[in-house]
Amino acid sequence: MVPLEKLAQITQRFGFVEARLNAGPGASEIAALSREYAELKPLAERIEAYRRALSDLDEAGAMRADPEMKALAEEEIARLKAALPDMEHALRLALLPKDAADARPAILEIRPGTGGEEASLFAADLARMYQRHAEARGWRFEVLEEQLSDLGGIREFTARISGEGVYARLKYESGVHRVQRVPETEAGGRIHTSAATVAVLPEAEEVDIDIPAGDLRIDTMRSSGAGGQHVNTTDSAVRITHLPTGLVVTSSEKSQHQNRANAMAVLRARLFEMERDRLDHARAAERKAQVGSGDRSERIRTYNFPQGRMTDHRINLTLYALAQVMAGGLDEIIDALTAHDQAARLAEMEA
Repeated sequence: MVPLEKLAQITQRFGFVEARLNAGPGASEIAALSREYAELKPLAERIEAYRRALSDLDEAGAMRADPEMKALAEEEIARLKAALPDMEHALRLALLPKDAADARPAILEIRPGTGGEEASLFAADLARMYQRHAEARGWRFEVLEEQLSDLGGIREFTARISGEGVYARLKYESGVHRVQRVPETEAGGRIHTSAATVAVLPEAEEVDIDIPAGDLRIDTMRSSGAGGQHVNTTDSAVRITHLPTGLVVTSSEKSQHQNRANAMAVLRARLFEMERDRLDHARAAERKAQVGSGDRSERIRTYNFPQGRMTDHRINLTLYALAQVMAGGLDEIIDALTAHDQAARLAEMEA
């Protein structure tokens, strides 16, 4: 049974937020109130439908006392009793604690792991996969840093992805992605295994992370790389070192001003994620209910090209649709990971 007191609190809060918006709040309030209203409205509507179903069930029960209405009442009771479990399950899911970062844009970082040049080429394939997925969902995909290898692979790749629910959808992608295939550079036709590391970080705002200027060393340098549009001959590339942690972020697009902004955005995201990780480890019991840990050293997925197979090891999901996955078709995987995570957290809550 869904806790009715909790539902009453949410309905009351929604009524308050709606009244404040209708009263014409000041500029300092309107953005936060509008966000909260947008979050609460679908939940308030779901609660109202659930309450209405409970009320209708009571009315149908009372109607059974009337011989002329008994058959109709029994039919209505059966319909409502069949619908209520799904409504209750949907409400329990909606009441799960939200990750405050879910609605934020994401910083995507991809680096080759073991496997030499083949790992760099696979890293480039993953970058294209995520870009196609972002385009299919109508998200904006901005490349912040791209260092190419001689054969067109990726030595380092950073992008910013913005749109509705970006981090909520992509946060399960962090970890080691493994590929099994015959490399283009392999003359003997042997299958090689290599890997790339993916990190998805929620974008941090300046108010989230205070970085004193004295904690930074900012260097400008000449861009370098394997030819192409990301290389220029001026000293526009920026490298920012965060002295307390030793984190180093670079950006080497065409504008030095933009490079500094890009590098600071990535640095803030990394520091923000470090703080989130620290808090997560302090809540170890809650963390057990999540799909994986988001640890970049955890092997999460294998892409087997000879068999046309993708396997996500966290939930033992195997899809024989590798071409579609590499073309950006990640929804089935992400939906399954989200459902698994929700089920685990529900079980934790109800234990």
